[in-house]
Amino acid sequence: MIMSRSLNRSVSIAPMMDWTDRHCRYFHRLITKQSLLYTEMVTTGAVINGDREKLLSFNQEEHPIALQLGGSDPKTLAECAKIGEDYGYDEINLNVGCPSDRVQSGRIGACLMADPELVRDGIFAMKQSCKIPVTVKHRIGIDDQDSYAELVNFVRIVAESGCDSFIVHARKAILSGLSPKQNRDIPPLIYDRVYQLKKDFPKLEIIINGGIKTIEASLNHLNFVDGVMIGREAYHNPYMLASVDNEFFGSDKKLLSRVEIAEQMLPYIERHISQGGKLQHISRHILGLFHAQPNGKQWRRHLSESATKPNAGIEVIREALSLVK
Repeated sequence: MIMSRSLNRSVSIAPMMDWTDRHCRYFHRLITKQSLLYTEMVTTGAVINGDREKLLSFNQEEHPIALQLGGSDPKTLAECAKIGEDYGYDEINLNVGCPSDRVQSGRIGACLMADPELVRDGIFAMKQSCKIPVTVKHRIGIDDQDSYAELVNFVRIVAESGCDSFIVHARKAILSGLSPKQNRDIPPLIYDRVYQLKKDFPKLEIIINGGIKTIEASLNHLNFVDGVMIGREAYHNPYMLASVDNEFFGSDKKLLSRVEIAEQMLPYIERHISQGGKLQHISRHILGLFHAQPNGKQWRRHLSESATKPNAGIEVIREALSLVK
């Protein structure tokens, strides 16, 4: 059996709906070569019935890359895990953290924390169907089921599946009364609870997620857990990832500048447009490249205003670069 830890999860970039598509991941891979990348959540129904090539295809440069699935039926999860493996993904992850009403109605996401046996059975079926690692991403609790004892019970039962890697968003989810956006901010972060999980389950790989904004904070977390997953900060301030390979993976590579990263995106953007794509499909993901830098607002404004125009091409990126060089 291939253990989940065959992948280095010291730093990973979180799956984020409407954000971490293949263009975003290609961009992030230019900045960090070794962080583990995740797709947006893809439901099992979409994989089985939808445009599979559009949903699952990715650039080979994106490795290592994990496919995050949303679903609860063990048989269907197993089928989709095998499909993901055949597409070339390095890991399959089960979403047990998304709090939206839409996914709750389909027994997807955080609501599954109330049924750890079903999660266990789903992950066991996934592991039986493929040879690549299968992991789970979950919250520290839901609604009034938010005690540490209930979290321990969830992890203990799910680990019976053979899953040995747990990615823990250090907030609980409030399934009624808060929107998904509010669920990313209002429930308090309780990092100590994730640290305690590692103490109580020392043989499991515990990855912490939620509110991580700096390299310094990430390094501090690694004193208590096995890895960090960075979410919104990696999207809004992507250059924070530039030193990750050196700080966490022992690389001694020369850091690319923000301008060099933007210039390295140009052939990719040009290829996408030549295949019928739109500049805005990609430009929206690179708006934060010059976050907190001189003329960074001009960079964002020019891209926002010009990338949506008919026939916008890479000249828009070059023009924006001239404002920040």
